[in-house]
Amino acid sequence: MMNNLMFELAPWKQQGATAAGRAHRSFRALLGAGLLVLAASLLAVNPSTALGGEAVNINLASAEVLAEALTGVGMAKAFRIVEYREAHGPFESIEELAEVKGIGAGTVEKNRDVILLQ
Repeated sequence: MMNNLMFELAPWKQQGATAAGRAHRSFRALLGAGLLVLAASLLAVNPSTALGGEAVNINLASAEVLAEALTGVGMAKAFRIVEYREAHGPFESIEELAEVKGIGAGTVEKNRDVILLQ
């Protein structure tokens, strides 16, 4: 008799689990969509802030700060930026950064929104 009772309840439990599983998946999809909308909103407001990039003054920043703040710029390139700045004076335009060995126009464009010349 006990086995029959368990057999009778098993389909009900399975249906309940399926419904709960569908509800859980729906909730996860809704949550994921909400997070996607939030991320898109943040990017629309200010791309550099939303992605964590902080503005950096390339005429004053240390090599360590430059390497951390600029995409595609490691310590070696950051030291070259500082050396160029010391040899030629402060950068007068963002495009001048491309004259530093190892820094191309693509790197300048990727970082244009976070570069300051104050």
